[in-house]
Amino acid sequence: MKENIILIGFMGSGKTTVGNLLAKEMGYTFVDTDELIEKKANMTIGDIFATYGEEAFRSMESELLEELNETLDHAVISTGGGLPLRKENAALLRTLGVVNYLQVTKEVVLERLKGDETRPLLAGDNVEQKVEELLSKRDSIYQDASHVTIDAGKGAPEQVAKDIILNYTSMPN
Repeated sequence: MKENIILIGFMGSGKTTVGNLLAKEMGYTFVDTDELIEKKANMTIGDIFATYGEEAFRSMESELLEELNETLDHAVISTGGGLPLRKENAALLRTLGVVNYLQVTKEVVLERLKGDETRPLLAGDNVEQKVEELLSKRDSIYQDASHVTIDAGKGAPEQVAKDIILNYTSMPN
């Protein structure tokens, strides 16, 4: 297994915020899969969804993971919330490094994403119901894809980062 720390979880779980803190603390490179895909496609995630659909976006995620598996080491990787949904992606993540599931409740997600209109899967009405349905579908997938589950809904992002570092440094090589 490579020496990478991977953060998975629902949108609003703190993957990017915690990931930046972790990378700085450990002297690792920070990588955000959504940002890399946007650069490659030269369009936003929302535009990719609108133009090509979710399935095309998920294929872009799979291709990116294969590339990262060949080249990336000593990095903190923040993934898009849906990236582990494909079984092959979950398997690729587990070979890429230690996968941490940043677990949050529906209430935390709704509070953190209040007013955020950049999330294609939450567009339209009934946001609370959408979050609840997506979380209930994804929780077991995230659990299965991860090595470690971290409660990311309690405490500051700095504490979540410290918890991840503690787990990471105590894992057998």
